[in-house]
Amino acid sequence: MPPEPARKKKKVDYEALNAPLMQIPGMKVDAVRALLNAGVREIYELSGRAPEVLFEESRAKDPEINPVLLPYFRMAVYYAETDRPDKSLMSPYAWES
Repeated sequence: MPPEPARKKKKVDYEALNAPLMQIPGMKVDAVRALLNAGVREIYELSGRAPEVLFEESRAKDPEINPVLLPYFRMAVYYAETDRPDKSLMSPYAWES
C-alpha cells in the first residue's frame, strides 16, 4: 500500500499576525499584510492618513490586492483616530460605502 501524500502546509504570515495592527478589533491578516506593505507598522501611523491613498500605496506594491480590503483600511484609520471607537463601526461592513 503506497504512503499517503503529504499535506501541503498553509503558509502562515507570522509577521502580520504579530504586528501591532492586529490589535485593531476585526482586522484581517490580509489587510494587515497590505498595510505593512504600504509601510505602516504601528496603529498611530494611520492617524491623518486617507484610507484610499493607503490602498493605492498597497496596490503599487501588490497589483493583485483584493479591493475587499479597502473597508478594513477605513476601519483601521477610524480606530487610530478615535479615542473611544463605536463598537458598531468596528466591522468592515460598516465601511463598505
